[in-house]
Amino acid sequence: MTEQTGEVRHVAIVGGGTAGWMAAAALGRAFTRPSGLALKITLIESEAIGTVGVGEATIPPIRQFVQMVGLSEEDFIRSTAATAKLGIAFKDWTAPGSEYFHGFGDYGPTVAGQAWRQYLFRLKAAGRIDSLDAWSMPTAMARAGKFAPPVEDSRSVLSHYSYAYQFDAGLFARRLRTLAETLGVDRREGRITGVDRDGETGLVRAVKLEDGSEVEADLFIDCSGFRGLLIEQTMQAGYEEWTHWLPCDRAVAVPCNSALAPEPITTARAREAGWQWRIPLQHRVGNGYVYSSDHVDDQVALDDLLGQIESEPLAEPNRLRFVTGRRREAWKGNVVSLGLASGFVEPLESTSINLIQTGIGRLLEMFPDRSFDPALIREYNRRSAQEFERIRDFIILHYHLAGRAGAMWDRCRETAPPDTLMEKIELFRARGEIGLLEDESFREDSWTAVFTGLGTWPKQASPLACLDDLDGVDRQARQFAQLIERAAAALPAHSNTFTGYAR
Repeated sequence: MTEQTGEVRHVAIVGGGTAGWMAAAALGRAFTRPSGLALKITLIESEAIGTVGVGEATIPPIRQFVQMVGLSEEDFIRSTAATAKLGIAFKDWTAPGSEYFHGFGDYGPTVAGQAWRQYLFRLKAAGRIDSLDAWSMPTAMARAGKFAPPVEDSRSVLSHYSYAYQFDAGLFARRLRTLAETLGVDRREGRITGVDRDGETGLVRAVKLEDGSEVEADLFIDCSGFRGLLIEQTMQAGYEEWTHWLPCDRAVAVPCNSALAPEPITTARAREAGWQWRIPLQHRVGNGYVYSSDHVDDQVALDDLLGQIESEPLAEPNRLRFVTGRRREAWKGNVVSLGLASGFVEPLESTSINLIQTGIGRLLEMFPDRSFDPALIREYNRRSAQEFERIRDFIILHYHLAGRAGAMWDRCRETAPPDTLMEKIELFRARGEIGLLEDESFREDSWTAVFTGLGTWPKQASPLACLDDLDGVDRQARQFAQLIERAAAALPAHSNTFTGYAR
């Protein structure tokens, strides 16, 4: 019987790509001591097996990961051809020609105990304003093509936002590999041909490679992509499917040269049977069409995408098939799944890389010994499931409230959302409040941006926001909007600041 006590001495990461090398770099950094790595870490990957590699847009927590693994922002930008991302521009979601912006920032300070958006809801109910855009600093910056990092002075309008990155996922994995190997992570080249489990405990003992060798470890991290080599094929963790709410099940991606200076935004344009992304990097533009195969043919989807991109493709189209959902157990036995092996929610809000990051964070927080205490595993799985479900609800919101016509859109609008989302919708409609739950990836102002951008507004504002004279609130709001507009106009162009590191 395999000994099941003592510290984990060896971690094997199965699969490279973004997930594998993020895990390797993070664990390598966490277990680095003056004498070297306090833990043996081996990453197994095969050059013959491709990676999905379409995740090029992120949300603001990625900046924390870059800092945590010890990369400077300048190093990161140079090595990944990164651009800034202030938010996502949603085009044609309610009707052709419509547009709204989900910016990474708030709509102003708290006044007399009320979020500033409540005063704006009052102005909207009175017919004084049409949208919240004028009070969003990242929206003003994005539309002007400007960028500067936020300042620390909380009194400044230039402190009320954040930003993320748009980057080449392949280059990111390559930079993390260099970093991880410098820290002492061992890379093994080879295709896995078998898995050996302990006959008594059911834990994975080793993986076998095609050259006849094997890699034994105490803890295995499955980064093998959709196939889930260890978590599903071996441990049979199960999968919870969400296509009932999110019918898109395929994507086709293709890069092209840029006809414009890189913008600090990702664009998501609604199409007949899904949506099209545009992600500007320093050296190219990433394009893709996420769609429902029940509502459009694969070739028609590809032709539609190619007809929309701004220049000739730089590579052959990359076709993906997926089932939206999550593993029922992201961690089972001595196998922890990360990335696509743990589940998939379409990239509408750029959450794939963030789910890898938070999964790594939870693993470090609950890092086991070789007893693999079930309490740690249950808590990891509980929080992982909740995070996936919170993101699922946020994505469903975009489809459920969209006013766009079409068979797929009608289906999404007519399908009853999960109870957790329905409660959020009802609460927002009643008073403009957001009932955040544990393990939410998006805060109140992100939800507000999508609600109001899709035309859903509260019936009334908070009574505490209605105590002051309406004209006075209107005057103060317009002064605040002018301050934001002037501050954004005075900032340098995005192409002269963020991308300047690469020159």
